[in-house]
Amino acid sequence: MTQIPEGYEPWGGDLAEHYEDLIGPFYVKKCDDGTWKSAFYSEKKHLNGHGNLHGGLMMSFADTALFAIAREHLGEAAVTVSFNCDFVSAGSANCLIEASGEIVKATRSLLFVRGRVYSGDDTLLSFSGILKKLRRS
Repeated sequence: MTQIPEGYEPWGGDLAEHYEDLIGPFYVKKCDDGTWKSAFYSEKKHLNGHGNLHGGLMMSFADTALFAIAREHLGEAAVTVSFNCDFVSAGSANCLIEASGEIVKATRSLLFVRGRVYSGDDTLLSFSGILKKLRRS
């Protein structure tokens, strides 16, 4: 069983078998300053053939983190309309991997978000994205 990082809760709540749960599982927490962070513990299953965190995993985690960072501003639903990232350093197994960031700009229908994925003091990935708020019919 995967260890839940201290202070975090499962990303999908009580819902099981979301993409994030299958590739992670990923977790979120609200910080004392009102911001949201994401995290997961890296395992062997998260590594590529070179023994480093798989780039696709880090990108999926960062995309999920966009939604955690913007959680208070999303409304009913949202989708990613743009995502950019830069790989900064390699990650390894058996580490706490976290993501945090900020909303750069919020309009009526779009949220511009940026952040970083890190382990301890080491930045692994920097990312930015645009989320489109949706109204459910």
